[in-house]
Amino acid sequence: MSLDWLLDPLQYELIQRALLAATMTGIVCAVLGAYIVLRGMAFLGDALAHTILPGVVVAYLLGWPLAVGALVMGVLTALGIGFLTDQGMVKEDTAIGIIFAGSFALGVALLSTAGNYSVDLTHFLFGNLLGVSTSDLWVTLLLGGVVLAVIALFYKEFLVISFDMTLAQTLRLPTTFLRYLLLVLLAVTIVVSLQVVGIALILAMLITPAATASLLTNRLLPLMAYAAAIGAFSGVTGVYVSYHLDVASGPAVVLVATAIFLLVFLLAPGRGFLWRRRGR
Repeated sequence: MSLDWLLDPLQYELIQRALLAATMTGIVCAVLGAYIVLRGMAFLGDALAHTILPGVVVAYLLGWPLAVGALVMGVLTALGIGFLTDQGMVKEDTAIGIIFAGSFALGVALLSTAGNYSVDLTHFLFGNLLGVSTSDLWVTLLLGGVVLAVIALFYKEFLVISFDMTLAQTLRLPTTFLRYLLLVLLAVTIVVSLQVVGIALILAMLITPAATASLLTNRLLPLMAYAAAIGAFSGVTGVYVSYHLDVASGPAVVLVATAIFLLVFLLAPGRGFLWRRRGR
């Protein structure tokens, strides 16, 4: 790899902003993703990512910042899922499915009222990393910093409810509050990721780096560290791949993360598929 391959893209400010946004998003998604993987919340993450579409579309049609609409809708949806589940009348996956389908359909219906429907839908679904502005970077930094700060503040409590809910109840932890808080953090993280990978690919940034890290360690703190490193590397490498191969930036980031997962799945020392086959 020549030095020009690394330095040439940096002459453009939009690439510099894209690299910063991809790095920040990769870290925030990966750290929260550790809890998503441990708690088996992948379907919830995917559903919540899609349910913010109406908020994004309303903000777009009104000329507001997309992050505002996404954040409001994401938080309301997270709280709504928690409320429906707490009533005991429907199971969590059923509540998620109902809200997921209804909200996404509403978002598409609203978006169809815009003139350039197909172009805008593609933008919302797959992100526009190269279109990140300076204000977008500040929003990403602010919201991402809040997510990481809350995770650090409630690290032990989240650890307990992720591994042993019975112990959490024995210790009289506010399990309902913590579950709602985790849902809200998930919604905020999805907003952070919206510009980078879009609604359709957010789940990959939440799950893939954390799932990769889980193949390397069983301890939560190292898992978060590995996942953050993988997420940041995937973001940066994806931007370079997008620039040099002229492919969409969001999918490029996700494909890099997926490639890393496959390599670790096959080659992880002592735990990888090929290692275990050799041991037999």
